[in-house]
Amino acid sequence: MSLKSSRKQKEKTDSVEDGTNHRQPSKARKVLSETHESLDYLPSHSEAYKTWRKLKPHRSNWDRWVMMALIGLVVGTVGFFMHQILDMCFERKWELVEKYITHGDFLTTWLIVLGIGLAMVSCSSALVLFLCPAGSASGLPEVIGYLNGAAMRHIFNIRTFFGSFFSCALAVSAGLFCGPEGPMIHIGAVVGCGLSQFKSDTLRINLPFFTRFRNSADKRQFITAGAAAGIASVFRAPIGGLLFALEEVASFWDIKLACQTFFCCLMATFTTEVLSSSFGGFVYSGYFGFFKADQRILFWVVTATVTIYLPYFFPCTLDSTLPHPKNSSHDAHELWDVSEYNCPAGSMVPGLDGSQDSNRTINQAAALLARNGKPGVMLLFQRGTHEKFGFPPLFITLIFYFCISCWTAGTAAATGLVIPMLYTGALLGRTVGVVMVYLFGVKNDEYVEWIDPGLFAVIGSAAYFSGVSRLTISLTVIMVELTNDVHSILLIMVAVMTGKTVGDYFNHSLFSSLLHLKCIPHLEAEPYVVHGKKKVDLELYTASDAMQPCTTVHLQESVSSLAQLLNNTSHNGFPVVHSPAAGQDKVFLGTISRMELCMLLSNSHIHQTQEDNNPSTAVLDYQEVTVEKLPDEARMNTLLTKYSTDPQYQQLFINLDPYINKSAVAVQAHFSLQRAYNVFRTLGLRHLTVVDLQNRAVGMITRKDLISLHLERKLKKLKSVKLEVDEELLREK
Repeated sequence: MSLKSSRKQKEKTDSVEDGTNHRQPSKARKVLSETHESLDYLPSHSEAYKTWRKLKPHRSNWDRWVMMALIGLVVGTVGFFMHQILDMCFERKWELVEKYITHGDFLTTWLIVLGIGLAMVSCSSALVLFLCPAGSASGLPEVIGYLNGAAMRHIFNIRTFFGSFFSCALAVSAGLFCGPEGPMIHIGAVVGCGLSQFKSDTLRINLPFFTRFRNSADKRQFITAGAAAGIASVFRAPIGGLLFALEEVASFWDIKLACQTFFCCLMATFTTEVLSSSFGGFVYSGYFGFFKADQRILFWVVTATVTIYLPYFFPCTLDSTLPHPKNSSHDAHELWDVSEYNCPAGSMVPGLDGSQDSNRTINQAAALLARNGKPGVMLLFQRGTHEKFGFPPLFITLIFYFCISCWTAGTAAATGLVIPMLYTGALLGRTVGVVMVYLFGVKNDEYVEWIDPGLFAVIGSAAYFSGVSRLTISLTVIMVELTNDVHSILLIMVAVMTGKTVGDYFNHSLFSSLLHLKCIPHLEAEPYVVHGKKKVDLELYTASDAMQPCTTVHLQESVSSLAQLLNNTSHNGFPVVHSPAAGQDKVFLGTISRMELCMLLSNSHIHQTQEDNNPSTAVLDYQEVTVEKLPDEARMNTLLTKYSTDPQYQQLFINLDPYINKSAVAVQAHFSLQRAYNVFRTLGLRHLTVVDLQNRAVGMITRKDLISLHLERKLKKLKSVKLEVDEELLREK
């Protein structure tokens, strides 16, 4: 067999059996290749674009700051409503079963709580599955992927907003071990996208305000700010929200965006704080504008079977550190606390200093399982409570909570994973702290006062959170803002860096794994390509090794040929070539997108004959050519069929010169693949044209060509071909 025929046979086999990488099934590769397209962040620098820019007056950015404030206010209000709904549902559910628990009727308690939970979980899952599948489960991977440049449909529409909000509220109220932070980030991003555009295709609303923000670049910035405001509203941490967006969510960043995003986070936190300090369970408390320092985490959960029956096996212990709760109306009526569970009622006794102390007893397992959200984390973080929780309830709760939270993460409901990470780490850290107290005792000496289970809980949360998410800077700030403990920042930093380092040794972060699981083509800051067991150095490869063959168009094309091109290919961008003089090679001039060609074909008044050289021929405006989606896709398909079959359109031509992107980025074929990757990701490109030494277009690199999976397959194929070439040469010798 000849070398040429052997190579063709090998390529044919590879194209059919596209299963060499065991990490991703064929169905996932199909989704990755066909579902998600890339975004055009940079506008096409065409003559039409430059004409449009000349007509636009210079304006300041005051409207951008107004929009950031508006997004922050809305996200903060949404966070307040989420908090109040969860608070109200938690109180009503436990009030409903209070009398059964106090009388020891755990079967009836279990049936009621289980029935309520199943109904809520069913509604929560149904909302996501049938109303907004894009919100499953938290929506955070989709937001990260979109801001990285991957286009996904329906993730920012109004149905997703309401579906994710109510699904999250129901899932949390049902008792699943989860949190609202992931869905709140997604909801914040939806608010940022919708408000900045002032239009809704679902509601068919198109308001004539802030129209200058209707482009991909501005939309990306407002989505980033909305996502940051979502996390800031949940944790009441504006700096943490800003840094979280910088470190994990956004792929494109600058100091101007940082200032505006911080302002948006500040407005969201302020709004949530003011409203939450004024209302409890939607009942006005009379403290409008007074901030409460103890409100930090917006989450209340229980899990039916484990929460009801597991505390039964643990005794009640004396607790004088937990104040008896009052209802939101601040009257004399004392609310029953689920931490009391099956314990006898407590009473107030006089202390040595004349104050009134409580001899109330609590069930430690009930306090840990039923209060694992806002009150649970803060209970575990409490300092000076060395013997508040014993080793058995902490360890048993840790096992059950970890397993159930992992199962919950795989459900269809809109749920978050931040609270489970914080709580699991706090349980683990507090368990270690209890062991340290058992070994060394309770120490009040200033040199050993660090042996405090509450401090170990904080360190455990930081370490576990970092080990799962690989966050560093933003996580450190969030932990400090949560605990109001600046003195422990050094310990938190050490725990965060240790958790990240150990986690990186074993696998990728949770968010990277979710992106991979959902087949979202995400470009990491640094490509990680492995061949065998060794990491591949992309500096040793060239852009031509990763490119795909491209289909070029000429500066003037017939309507018929353009229609056939769009019918026969699925490419979203085409290099435009032109011969400078007769007999010379066609050189690369720029690119034009598929959408722009469709808009040019749909406007028949710009079509001209070959003899028509009149420079006054009508030219479409930039806004007529540049659209995010086709106005009428069915009509466009009909036109393409008509243009490609009717012979008269072979004599009609379109001059592409005013519409091509003459600032399209191109690299030479021998350009470093590592640096081509950096150029593509840093500039937020959709297409990167590859040219030869004569500036002739020879290939095209897209987002899918640069993801690790495709690079591994491509480079492996190149090595196989090289080995075959060497073997053939040896046989010929």
